[in-house]
Amino acid sequence: MLGVIGDLVEDVVVWPAAEPVRGTDTPSRVFRRRGGSAATVAVYAVTAGASARFIGQVGDDRLGAMLVAEMEAAGVDMRVTRRGTTGSIVVLVDETGERTMLADRGAAMDLAVLPDGALHGITWLHIPAYSLVVEPLGATSLEAIAKAQALGARVSVDASSIGPLVAFGVDRFRDLMQQVGPDVVFCNEDEARLLGTQTNSPLPGARLTVIKAGADPVTLVEESGGSHEVAVPPVEVVSDTTGAGDSFAAGFIAAMMTGETSVAATDAGCRMAASVLARPGAGT
Repeated sequence: MLGVIGDLVEDVVVWPAAEPVRGTDTPSRVFRRRGGSAATVAVYAVTAGASARFIGQVGDDRLGAMLVAEMEAAGVDMRVTRRGTTGSIVVLVDETGERTMLADRGAAMDLAVLPDGALHGITWLHIPAYSLVVEPLGATSLEAIAKAQALGARVSVDASSIGPLVAFGVDRFRDLMQQVGPDVVFCNEDEARLLGTQTNSPLPGARLTVIKAGADPVTLVEESGGSHEVAVPPVEVVSDTTGAGDSFAAGFIAAMMTGETSVAATDAGCRMAASVLARPGAGT
């Protein structure tokens, strides 16, 4: 079973009809939907045929109850603490489908104790960097990693986003990855550049670094420094990039859990991400 520890929040997705003008109205389409990097990975892992468990904290409020129920309906095993206020993220989507996020993850960042049975049966644990760069969730996530590794589970980390990495400290995050020793680290080109990893230079501590580059090939960099590229299938129209990285991770991990090679797992991740990119609002 895949375990994912981190955020379950509400996304408020805004599609402005034009470039927003300061100090006045801009006609927009606004959608509310379940969000959170960790929650999205869990849901898409189930879609890919894996069993998945979400581990985290949501608010003790109506919104939190609704989000948990939606996750359960999607087939995700939920191990959650209910305390505080459920977070929300405003996602501004531009005409290219690229998104800018204004984040208040609320109670999701406050998980201080792993829920009962959180790691029972887990064979792979996935951690977004969002879950490592704040406290007390960061300490709880490191505890979960250590316990999962002691049980023989594999661990993956997603670099998540440049902003939180910079705020946490790039060197500090690189040191943390050496401490954790993840089996897989996912990042996009910008995150890879920030972290100093390249096509022949893996992120220190990672057995495999997976570098996504939009429509360009995915680069797999092994711990030894060897690398190879995997072509990305074309997506005719990119409507919304929200959740594409998380869905890629879910498809990749689900394939690896069945014994596929990293190349075959990359193909599976690309197919899952393509299904999100082509459909507005599909990425949660």
